[in-house]
Amino acid sequence: MKKTVFALMIFLFNQLSAQEKIIVWPKGQMPNSKGLQLKTEEKEGRIVQLKETELFAFLPPKEERKQMAVIVIPGGGYYKLTYDLGGFQIAKWFNTLGISAFVLNYRLPTSPDLKQKEIAPLQDIQAAIKYIRKNASQYGISPDQVGVIGTSAGGHLAATVSNIVTDYTELQGDWEDISTIPNFAILVSPVIDLGEFAHVGSRNSLLGENASLEKIKEYSMQNRVTEKTPPTILFHAQNDRTVPVTNSILYYQAMTKNKVKGAMFIFPEGEHKIGINNKSDLTDNWKTLCSDWLKTLDNK
Repeated sequence: MKKTVFALMIFLFNQLSAQEKIIVWPKGQMPNSKGLQLKTEEKEGRIVQLKETELFAFLPPKEERKQMAVIVIPGGGYYKLTYDLGGFQIAKWFNTLGISAFVLNYRLPTSPDLKQKEIAPLQDIQAAIKYIRKNASQYGISPDQVGVIGTSAGGHLAATVSNIVTDYTELQGDWEDISTIPNFAILVSPVIDLGEFAHVGSRNSLLGENASLEKIKEYSMQNRVTEKTPPTILFHAQNDRTVPVTNSILYYQAMTKNKVKGAMFIFPEGEHKIGINNKSDLTDNWKTLCSDWLKTLDNK
């Protein structure tokens, strides 16, 4: 019995140690900061304040590892991070496909440390993309097959980094030549519109309660899609009462208008809970559909 417990402890230790924690910004180079010394805080299993931007690397065995990698962007309405359910668990699922996954804990726009709140999450995902591309050989992946997946507000951030070409990282030297645009995007129950069909909590956290109509339009991502938007697949539930399904529809319409390759799947049920564990077999099919779609990208 003791040997069994000891073996299990070794196994769990190896599993945990394989999840490398990466500090995204070099010390003293995190932009848009007032220099406050914050502590990471959690409430009910959700991060509500972050000390510093961090990535967690989840890597499949080298023998099974593909060239493709994905950055997982947790949701949480831009005021918390569902880093486990909307981050680590999704990353582990990608590993079963042979795909390396990196979970991004990004600065929340509600942080008191920020000078300009709405660009902080974008700065962090842009820096993460640059870091992974710069260090691709270290992880046994291709710098030209780095995508993003975001759920809920994380989907808004994934759409934002897919469409805003301005580099806000302020990283210099050889960092400047590395693109911040992902090669593909997966949006699950995404916040897209910050106007009529907005998830109000996400909008208020990102832009403030008194955001101007111009700012709302600027950060409604269906307005930012161009022919250069990367291939994107969207998943949403028709009965989602938290983020209306119209968000995905608006984005896909913009994709079609601009001839962006991709797909959209709307399930009759699933609410705002599409993820690794789903209530119905029908909704659970999003994982198979996603996997099959990624294979079409991998073959090109």
